Amino acid sequence: MGETEFGLGLLDQAIEVAENTGERVFEAELYRLRGELLIQLGRAGESEGAFRRALSIAEEQKAKLWELRAAASLARLLRDLRRTIEARGLLSAVYDWFTEGFDTPDLKEAKALLNELGGV
Repeated sequence: MGETEFGLGLLDQAIEVAENTGERVFEAELYRLRGELLIQLGRAGESEGAFRRALSIAEEQKAKLWELRAAASLARLLRDLRRTIEARGLLSAVYDWFTEGFDTPDLKEAKALLNELGGV
């Protein structure tokens, strides 16, 4: 809706609340969304850091859905930065963990991205 800076501010507030309260269930997704907004603002370097933070948190929490989403977002960024091999390796490592649910939107999107990157 054209309110990217405002949205980024809200996400930063939500991340601060998560850190202060210890309610970290959605923390990885908050960082992923932060990365998506940073891309819209043309801040790819910061975006990569946010995606990597999201991925790290998701791995730590063993939250495979959040991990897949963060990996897909980071892989798209890496693709756009012409770091295709890195993107494919990162996403395929997470995608290969799944043994079911391949009809869900997140896994379908990940598979399509892997196909585009020359994987799967």
